[in-house]
Amino acid sequence: MTTQQLTQQIQKKKSFLCIGLDVDLNKIPQHLLQEEDPIFAFNKAIIDATHHLCVAYKPNTAFYEAYGLKGWKALEKTINYINKNHPEIFTIADAKRGDIGNTSSMYAKAFFEDLAFDSVTVAPYMGKDSVEPFLAFENKHTILLALTSNQGAFDFQTKMIDEKEVYKHVLETSKTWQNSENLMYVVGATKAEFLADIRQIIPNSFLLVPGVGAQGGNLQDVCKYGMNDHVGLLINSSRGIIYASNQDDFAQAAAKKAEALQQEMKVILK
Repeated sequence: MTTQQLTQQIQKKKSFLCIGLDVDLNKIPQHLLQEEDPIFAFNKAIIDATHHLCVAYKPNTAFYEAYGLKGWKALEKTINYINKNHPEIFTIADAKRGDIGNTSSMYAKAFFEDLAFDSVTVAPYMGKDSVEPFLAFENKHTILLALTSNQGAFDFQTKMIDEKEVYKHVLETSKTWQNSENLMYVVGATKAEFLADIRQIIPNSFLLVPGVGAQGGNLQDVCKYGMNDHVGLLINSSRGIIYASNQDDFAQAAAKKAEALQQEMKVILK
């Protein structure tokens, strides 16, 4: 999916919502544990109830890897289900990969070719040759960790080097990499006050913004400082939507939470 197609979906659905599919078997409704594949059964129900309200899904791969082969199979079934039934949805493998070049090439192949995700999150700490193998895939997107929503972000990302924060060095340097037009960036909603400076460096790039909802990020602030002429935002909510209920009505409850965010976004888009 190209960024133009993603923007078209945002305008069509009046939404720039991304739903995180972070499945914890201890939190899903107990009756699903009787299913042959509880993780996929949960995801399918959430997708069926919310696909018209969002433009992206983001499975965090740790929540699947933790369950071994069964978890990985559930991830594969989930992405195949989205791609087959809702090809207009932008898919994000939240894997936070990043390694030496040949290893990154294999990670990229795994997520872009084998699992057919549209994008994958990547850590920039190892630099250019660890990221460019992801960028080499046509019409695939690499979402670089820029300024994250966790408390530990201040340990390194905002430290000053040559009178400039590290995250700004990351943003500026990444623009020089080959196929950098395929870059998107992660900026936490809890760091909304930084978005104006970030937009000075990357005015046209899409930003994946986690932290709205359970982590306390504010949608209005994020849009005020982070939105550009073609929206340029994907607002992620995971726990706040998918765990709205752990009863039989879990999918309907998730849809209500998603719709509440989508309606806020509809007003903002006007």
